Amino acid sequence: MPGTEPSREQLSQQIIDSCLAMNAQGINQGSAGNISARYQHGFLITPSGMAYDRLKPEHIVFVDLQGNCDDPLNPSSEWRMHCDIYVNRAEAGAVLHAHPTFATALSCLRHDIPAFHYMVAVAGGDSIRCADYALFGTQALSDHMLEALAERRACLLGTHGMICFHDNLDKALWLGVEVETLAKQYWHARQAGDPVILSGAQMDEVQQQFKGYGKQPPQDG
Repeated sequence: MPGTEPSREQLSQQIIDSCLAMNAQGINQGSAGNISARYQHGFLITPSGMAYDRLKPEHIVFVDLQGNCDDPLNPSSEWRMHCDIYVNRAEAGAVLHAHPTFATALSCLRHDIPAFHYMVAVAGGDSIRCADYALFGTQALSDHMLEALAERRACLLGTHGMICFHDNLDKALWLGVEVETLAKQYWHARQAGDPVILSGAQMDEVQQQFKGYGKQPPQDG
């Protein structure tokens, strides 16, 4: 039926498919990244350290919004970041964390991605911020991430990688690819000089234009 929520098994398979697509599209390597989707009173997330091509739906782990997990497998070591996004951002339906080459390189330099291109607005603002560094898997890392995600859907993680969220798994994967594409474009632009940065007013215009982007009038029949 239209609007029916997927079962745990179905959503788990969608997470696995998204992980395989993430690696196939070159924004992650091996099992370094992790993906989750909101489910009931918590979220489903990839297990710690398992190769994506070995995953089956029963391997995907459920964690509640208090961080409790009763499943036999351990969740990704980065479950805190996912949990804090779901707790603090009601609009988040899926979260993607990865170590794509160019976004990670910029994160190692502690560089934000400024409004060198109007598509930076897909992350929700006029920049994609880089969070401060903290040890992976810690609450400190998650706290830094939340600060960088204020009024944003994506950020870089200092000397680590990137993270983003969106309404659903497909959109989260799309946004992850967009962020890495922007990081690559910004990296190359900087090799030739100092990119021209769009003003706040120009980026506000972009955000307004985005509100109608991709919307089509109803079709008869």
